[in-house]
Amino acid sequence: MATQPKTLDDLFLDTLKDIYYAEKQILKTLPKMAKAASSPELKKAFETHRDETETHVERLSEVFDVIGKAPRGKTCDAILGIIEEGKSIMEEFEGSPALDAGLVAAAQAVEHYEMARYGTLKAWAQQLGHKDAVKLLDQTLSEEKKTDQLLSQLGTGEANKQAA
Repeated sequence: MATQPKTLDDLFLDTLKDIYYAEKQILKTLPKMAKAASSPELKKAFETHRDETETHVERLSEVFDVIGKAPRGKTCDAILGIIEEGKSIMEEFEGSPALDAGLVAAAQAVEHYEMARYGTLKAWAQQLGHKDAVKLLDQTLSEEKKTDQLLSQLGTGEANKQAA
């Protein structure tokens, strides 16, 4: 019996599982980043993003629902690598004036990964006719972009000046 060729539906589900796993890993990491940050603004940004990430996980559960699948994660090596990089920065730059700048950079690597994933998922959901999924994914994509802009402001402001 020949196996069916993989479809865009399969790819969509696979990528959805990937970002679901990634968001759950990010949830575990953000409190550590908040604790490591020395700037009160940066601490607050990480705490706010943690709350937002909980909403993103709930929204992803709704997307799974829309396509009639149970919410399940699939190990995402990319996010594990990005998080590992962030942990190295926290260890190597602990107590240093460059720590916050490093944390901002690590957080932006996470944001850019998420933005890439959500952008792709939104486009595929449109192509597959999952209108409700498009709306949910677009909401999250907008929030990820806002967080990225906030991190840019924090980075180009206080964090990078302190590091220099």
